[in-house]
Amino acid sequence: MSEQKARVRDILRQRKNAMIPDDRRKKSTSITRHLMKIIGRGETVMVFTSKEKEVNTKPLIQALFRQGNPVVVPIIVKEDVSLRLSYLRDFSALVPSTFGVPEPIGSEIPAEAKDIDTIILPMLGFDRTGGRIGYGAGYYDRFLSKNTALKKIGIAFACQEFDGLPVDENDIRMDYIITEDGIVYPG
Repeated sequence: MSEQKARVRDILRQRKNAMIPDDRRKKSTSITRHLMKIIGRGETVMVFTSKEKEVNTKPLIQALFRQGNPVVVPIIVKEDVSLRLSYLRDFSALVPSTFGVPEPIGSEIPAEAKDIDTIILPMLGFDRTGGRIGYGAGYYDRFLSKNTALKKIGIAFACQEFDGLPVDENDIRMDYIITEDGIVYPG
């Protein structure tokens, strides 16, 4: 399975990397619009802080701030392959950290998983059965296996869809998958 996943990840990276920045920006805005239709006021939302070629989560975080939703972001802990959680109240707290991911290092406001209602996850790829493939380290799958009650929403560009995605027992299925085309997988 790992060889097959590696091949699929290569294909999906190429698709994502082929997108031009303006398309990425426009599609990220559409994803935010679709996503905000299913996030309730007051829900505490954990959302990843995006890197350059991912769905840009800055507009989403701004929309959550405007709606009054508490926002939690993950901090990657490489030593034990886990995620530490922090509330985010201002973008100025974010600095490039592990893997170049913007994190509130030095400005953390500790959060607990039990306080989160919804988690927005990055995806390298997805299928129409709720399957998700990440970047391979398993940070989110480990987190989700310990926090099963969260509403899980994966976001990606439509070009990242892959029929017959190779998923195994450690891969956690999404409740929703959203692309620029809307909700493509309702759980």
